[in-house]
Amino acid sequence: MDTAVVAPDKIRKHTAPPTDKKSSFTDLFYDDIAIDLGTANTLISTKKNGIVLNEPSIVAFSMQGEAICIGHEAWRMHEKTHSNIRTVRPLRDGVIADFNATEHLIRGLIKSVKKRWYSSTRQMVICVPSGITEVERKAVRDSAEHAGAKEVYLVEEPMAAAIGVGLDVHAPTGHMIVDIGGGTTEIAVLALSGTVHSQSFRLAGDKITEDIISHFRRNHNLLIGERTAEKIKCEIGSAAPLDEELTMVIKGRDLVNGIPKNLQITSVDVREAIGQSINLIVEAIVKSLEKTPPELAADILDHGIILAGGGALLKNLDKRIMEMTDLPVHIAEEPLSAVVRGTGAVLDNLEYYRSVVH
Repeated sequence: MDTAVVAPDKIRKHTAPPTDKKSSFTDLFYDDIAIDLGTANTLISTKKNGIVLNEPSIVAFSMQGEAICIGHEAWRMHEKTHSNIRTVRPLRDGVIADFNATEHLIRGLIKSVKKRWYSSTRQMVICVPSGITEVERKAVRDSAEHAGAKEVYLVEEPMAAAIGVGLDVHAPTGHMIVDIGGGTTEIAVLALSGTVHSQSFRLAGDKITEDIISHFRRNHNLLIGERTAEKIKCEIGSAAPLDEELTMVIKGRDLVNGIPKNLQITSVDVREAIGQSINLIVEAIVKSLEKTPPELAADILDHGIILAGGGALLKNLDKRIMEMTDLPVHIAEEPLSAVVRGTGAVLDNLEYYRSVVH
């Protein structure tokens, strides 16, 4: 993947002060956790151990409504179940679509990271898309409380991503963060612990996966599943031409005669499939730059645009954005975990980051 090198002196230039909370005997009875509750994956970080879990956001139910399994185990069942089992992805477009399944997901994931059976969750910090409504915020908070959290704090995803890559969000310096997740793309210009301009739109990794499914159905009469489309996107998907185009063989069902068949595809074909969605993301970044105050725009010229989230790993996406904006583009170190690292930092230093939580 031809990507811009992350310059540590440009991105990692601030470290929050270490938490000044001293451990006490009562801490033995609590597990404070930070959650990146994503459409595609949920990551959990704890105060004591950092990132401890990364699981797909999916739950498998029996027909009686009982949760059978969650995470990786449920993902292995996805699109392969019989009539007595159904798999549910409880979050759509970055927000809760199935309240009951979300509660099962959070409760199950918390249970899997607990070290002591007698401990409970005192503080929970959850990141949410910047564009969600108050009703959607309440749904997230209620799910966390029903899952056992005593205190729930919400932090917006772009702010969490900025903290996660080491930016000083309290400084009077402008930074542009583009967080491309599974359900939403978050574009934000941040300064002085706040959001100067933000745009959250529900077009991201899941929509790109759907584009691939639709393209091969429409142009090749081949029906493929979500898992296959996801594999295509990760292995040979690209936002701009590659130095050496890639190929792979996929399996699906022929819509003409109804039988399974193989098809050899190229990265050129995949780029055509996802081109419209990529164009919309790049256009949204350009429009956000147009709405940025001039002094902050000057800061962005110096520091560049920072990409986070799973979508940042799409081959040559940074190159495509650079071509359209003439600005440096940096891919965050470990972009998949940038948001949960930031959410964990907020949990560790709640007083220091009090101005960024809700």
